[in-house]
Amino acid sequence: SRKNGKANNVVSIHSQKSVKVILVEPRTYDDAQQIADHLRAHRSVVVNLQQVRRDHAKRIIDFLGGTVYAINGNISKVGGDIFLCTPDTVEVEGTIADLIREDHEFNQMR
Repeated sequence: SRKNGKANNVVSIHSQKSVKVILVEPRTYDDAQQIADHLRAHRSVVVNLQQVRRDHAKRIIDFLGGTVYAINGNISKVGGDIFLCTPDTVEVEGTIADLIREDHEFNQMR
């Protein structure tokens, strides 16, 4: 609406949707579908794989890798067995080099 020839540019902040980040600790491979559903709904998900068997963890990461590829999203390791999965509406900046180096050194000792 116009008042005194000027446009009314007031936007209510209450009408803005809040951004959600979902924290998930899957127990089995079957939980990967729930994580993918959050990503498809444009929610970022932090996935803690410390409570899941190694073979299930690998399958979950493979599934989520395909999911983020399909939605033009991203998956990043942010800690030991912890991953950040984001939809295309979220930009992730920077790396956690110390953790990456530690993981590489740990894997070299095996």
